[in-house]
Amino acid sequence: MNIILKIAKNERRHLFFSPIAWFVILVFLVQCAVLYTNPVFDAANWQDIMLKNNPSFKGFNRSLTSQIFVKMGLFSNVINNLYLFIPVLTMGLISRDVNSGAYKLLYSSPVSLRQIVLGKYLGIMMYNLLLVAILCIFMIIGMFNIMYVDYGMLLSAALGFYLLICAYSAIGLFMSSLTSYQVVSGLSTFAIIFILSRIGGLWQRYDLVRDLTYFLSLQNRIWKMLGGLIVSRDVFYFIIIACMFVGFTIFRLKAGREARPWYVRASRYIALMTAALLIGYTTSRPMLTAYFDTTANHRNTLPEPMQKIMKDFGDSTLEVTLYTNLLDETLSRGLPESRNVDYMDVMWEPYLRFKPDMKFKYVYYYDKNLEGADSNFRKQFSPGTSLKKMAEDAVEVIDADLSMFKTPEEMHKFIDLKPEGYRLVIQVKYKGRTDFLRTFNDPFFWPDLYNVSAAFMRLQQPSQIPKVYAVTGELERNIYKTGDREYALHTAYKWSRGALVNTGYDVDTLNLATQDIPADATTLLLADPKMELSPVARDKLSAYINAGGNILVTGMPGKQYVLNPVLQQLGVQLMNGQLVESTYDETPDKVVAYATENAGGLDKELSGLKKGLEINGDTMKILMPGTTALRYNNDSAFDIKPLLMTVPGRTWLKGGSLVIDSTLPPFNPGEGDIREHSFTTGVQLTRRARQKDQRLIVCGNADFISNMRMGTNISIVTPIYSWLTYNKFPIYMPRPDPKDVLLRIGEAGAAAQKIVYVWILPGLVLLAAAILLIRRKRK
Repeated sequence: MNIILKIAKNERRHLFFSPIAWFVILVFLVQCAVLYTNPVFDAANWQDIMLKNNPSFKGFNRSLTSQIFVKMGLFSNVINNLYLFIPVLTMGLISRDVNSGAYKLLYSSPVSLRQIVLGKYLGIMMYNLLLVAILCIFMIIGMFNIMYVDYGMLLSAALGFYLLICAYSAIGLFMSSLTSYQVVSGLSTFAIIFILSRIGGLWQRYDLVRDLTYFLSLQNRIWKMLGGLIVSRDVFYFIIIACMFVGFTIFRLKAGREARPWYVRASRYIALMTAALLIGYTTSRPMLTAYFDTTANHRNTLPEPMQKIMKDFGDSTLEVTLYTNLLDETLSRGLPESRNVDYMDVMWEPYLRFKPDMKFKYVYYYDKNLEGADSNFRKQFSPGTSLKKMAEDAVEVIDADLSMFKTPEEMHKFIDLKPEGYRLVIQVKYKGRTDFLRTFNDPFFWPDLYNVSAAFMRLQQPSQIPKVYAVTGELERNIYKTGDREYALHTAYKWSRGALVNTGYDVDTLNLATQDIPADATTLLLADPKMELSPVARDKLSAYINAGGNILVTGMPGKQYVLNPVLQQLGVQLMNGQLVESTYDETPDKVVAYATENAGGLDKELSGLKKGLEINGDTMKILMPGTTALRYNNDSAFDIKPLLMTVPGRTWLKGGSLVIDSTLPPFNPGEGDIREHSFTTGVQLTRRARQKDQRLIVCGNADFISNMRMGTNISIVTPIYSWLTYNKFPIYMPRPDPKDVLLRIGEAGAAAQKIVYVWILPGLVLLAAAILLIRRKRK
């Protein structure tokens, strides 16, 4: 060991007397200084502006540690450029001694090749610590610049950086042993790093080699550690890669001293690589993978409610099947080539951490609904083209074998995916019960935490699934249509991420003229009926309400006479007329309501609403185009509270007809116009009935939760249904807000800091290097 340390010290001494090593230090320092000070200056400048204009500014809405050091910040950019530095440092580690003849002396000395190689590698590892120290300078500065900096994330990122450069150095060491030309060695190192960064995408279609090549890949190995999550398989990967290339170096130098057949020498490399692959494959298995989330708020870990759901599966098998359709536009996300890097890594790894024995299956097929929405797909082919012919053309495009895809006839024997639109879909199965996780046409694509938690809870507690029935028969809003005024996007549309069917609910329609209200109904939806309800329908609704049933009622101006007979027993009435609001940009029917403090009790997500109608960032705006006001009786059997109210002094109730395509109509009491301080547009009603809490919500507008307004008002839609179904779904997944949202430094300080670290500090390092090298040359 002493000999190895002596060789390491000698190698380190040589590096410090080398202009190349000092050049790397100088360039690396300048790069780090620029990448750190620029985002700090931008954030400080913006913070000063915000504090001047808004003294109540409490910080940015994101973690500054992550923003400055990870996301397009210091560590991520340094690592992207790291391949430019390491080949320059390692290209002469061995070839330099070969060219100078020093190895002849080493071969004749009582020093083994293993000691020589290990000593040189240890020397470059010591030099790598200097690069980490430069990063630590800016980490320490960040600790002073950022309030409540996330120390764990910084330490994890530093560990990942060091493991990466040590792996790169081992590759460079081996390349240096292959040739006496340093330039060739440097270029070869760059080539090997490039290959290892891309090998994870090779041969991913073949089950036998998919996991092995993915293990060898450098791609995405470092990013989890940069984000504060240390994964044991990534740590093992860097150690195994470093050991493998150090071993290759020993074999290469030993081959120069031995007269052995080529197959004996080759067998050494093959044996070592095989051992490395086996160890890497074993340590990357989910059952043997350990995780350590170093972040302050555990941002890389599933929230505790989700952890409990995963724990409740116990030792029972959770089967997950991905169905991929050859003729679907999302085909690429489900192919074997995307399995490791996308489907498993992005979608399932957070859950595998808490249930590593999940069983995954993959089914590939071809089928297509050639009617309605899929007619554009059909037009790509000539009339009469069969599905098989379409499939044959499709496999030619992706260079696959049609035999890997099941035919429609084979699929129909065990599952019917037509209700799922033959899209890329995931089926989860537990104790014989199944549910679907759907994919969506948004940037994330895969089901998110709320979708997964809802599906898993439905599997574990099938008797607790809330059931929402939409009343039909009198031209109510339709939960299956996607038109502007309909209700599909937040109820039954399967390809809307936030729809009730994707967040835990069962949704169906109910015609009261011909059907009774099911006993298992959790809540009813009566949405803007256009015709008067029949006596049979009114009687059923009245009996349902008297029995303690929950209901959401939405109406519209001009149809008050339809709903008021039903609402009379509640002590609520829709006022005649329509609310108007004077605004510069919109027509007068576009009324903006604000959620009252009572809305904070709908679910825990809204618990932070401020009391009263404060018009600020903490108050929720609800756009209600074409709404009427509500009157309610405080002597009702229900406890009635305002849920949505208009802005004080901005609205009045127009009694006569309203024309919205001209100037604002004048306030005219003679026509029945009413002006009040504020109007109520939504109320919640509660009482104790049949040993349970009865919950009802009535709104004077139906358009605010229509398909057209979902993007604007989604923040109130989900809590309404959650409250009506006793907050079973969506499952509340709280995550602590980041604390590192403010800087201690202002714009002036950041500018001065930029001058010091970008210009003065590198200048001092350059001066020190020049003095040292000149003195060395004189000696």
